Amino acid sequence: MPEDRDQLSRHYLASRRELLAVIRDLTEEQRAAVVDGWAVGDHLSHIVAWDELRASEIGRISAGFESAWRLSDDQGDIYSSLCYEARREHSFEQVLWELESSRERLLDAIAAATERGLDPSHYGEAGLRSVHEVEHTQWLKRYRERPAD
Repeated sequence: MPEDRDQLSRHYLASRRELLAVIRDLTEEQRAAVVDGWAVGDHLSHIVAWDELRASEIGRISAGFESAWRLSDDQGDIYSSLCYEARREHSFEQVLWELESSRERLLDAIAAATERGLDPSHYGEAGLRSVHEVEHTQWLKRYRERPAD
């Protein structure tokens, strides 16, 4: 059953709003803090990588082709590790720019998706609807709420 395009777009807009609220006004020290194994910027870059992957999948599947990302859990971990290594030296400003532009590309892909592209059954690791960003937002939120040392 295809996803409702408007509901899917609202889902991604809402999750990004929540994430941006959590990272707003972070100090340099907070940006560099390690949260669940990664600095804050690393979490954001990770989300960017999956936005980019998901947007490309929507285009591919909408064009009538098969997912290029049917990965095992181990392969998904390897992909995440490679993306971490490739992006870990990016400035926080670049990460924020990429966070904004990758979400725009994802929303554009959703807006242009065919009925097939809105059918979650065609997707692999980068599923059409994801709560991955919400999970990272919760980790960052818990970090922000913990008492200062």
